[in-house]
Amino acid sequence: MTELATERLISVDSHVHFTDEWVKGRLRKEMQVVWDEANKKAEEYAAKVLRGGQPQLELEDFVDPEAAMDPGHFEPHAKLKAMDRDGVYAEVIFPELAGAKIANPHLMGSDWKEVFQGYNNAMGDFASIDPKRLMTAYQLPLYDIAFAVKEVERLARDKKARCVQITPFPSDLGLPDVYDKSYEPLWAAIQANELTILNHLDLKKELWDLFRRDPTPQKGIFTGLAWAPLAESICMWILTGTLEKFPGLKVLLVEPGLGWLPWFFEFLLDPRMHQHYTFPGVKKPPSEYFKQQMGATFMYEPTGLKACYDYFGPDCIYWSTDFPHPATCWPNSRKQVVSQFAEAGIPEADRRKITSENGLKLFGLK
Repeated sequence: MTELATERLISVDSHVHFTDEWVKGRLRKEMQVVWDEANKKAEEYAAKVLRGGQPQLELEDFVDPEAAMDPGHFEPHAKLKAMDRDGVYAEVIFPELAGAKIANPHLMGSDWKEVFQGYNNAMGDFASIDPKRLMTAYQLPLYDIAFAVKEVERLARDKKARCVQITPFPSDLGLPDVYDKSYEPLWAAIQANELTILNHLDLKKELWDLFRRDPTPQKGIFTGLAWAPLAESICMWILTGTLEKFPGLKVLLVEPGLGWLPWFFEFLLDPRMHQHYTFPGVKKPPSEYFKQQMGATFMYEPTGLKACYDYFGPDCIYWSTDFPHPATCWPNSRKQVVSQFAEAGIPEADRRKITSENGLKLFGLK
């Protein structure tokens, strides 16, 4: 008989398609028009500028066909059923298209704040049928810090938020990097409300130049390198002293890939503390900040999992299903958890930490 995991599995990365109808149902009629027009502008920009007139990739390049067609990709009650089928207790839910990419001043002018709150309300309504099992990665803007602070307080108070998603690349939006003093009220508010910041894998603006140059049919060069710019995000959080200044702040990298992280810290970041570089405000080896205040999610990656486990230990690694994307283990997560950790040579007690206890603790589910 095939062995199945029996712990309460916590997936720290799952995806839901919030349809236009679902979002617009939380907006005033005037703002529904604003939402539609902004989506149209965004797609025109992507087609003409980012893709340079080249066609969009096919759906199967982004999703697992069976999982993507499951009603749990779209509807909250069906989402719980899909999780039950998979043996998953709770999930962090990300939107397929981050609302912050549409609800912003560039596309909506002065209407963006109202639409932004409406989008977060749409996410909250999805999770409201079981807020403990469905943990929403609420969107957080960086264009207006005072507004963002109020949104943190609103989401924590009214939606019982446990995490927020921000862009890993503020400079792509013409904004300062995370160490800038203008963000300090926001980091303080997130820290005070004990929320976790989620930096999900994203396409850095400069990567679109590679899309346009990539000659392969499915853009296999382009799609294989999205992880690399996250090294910059790590450095901005750690080497600028930002995490030292806010010791209660937690930042998770979502879908970064694990295998490169031990090498990056062991051979690049930590040694720089003993070379001619100066990093004001950094008082510990970078790997210590990562272990204590950061972390990373993964899907199926037994070699990278073992490398990260051996280097960082089990406390900053978080399992995920990545439903319904191509790497998803849905609906066989309980089986794959056992086989992957056996392949990585990780004992059951630490497997339970990584697949269950770390998430239970971080998101206050115990």
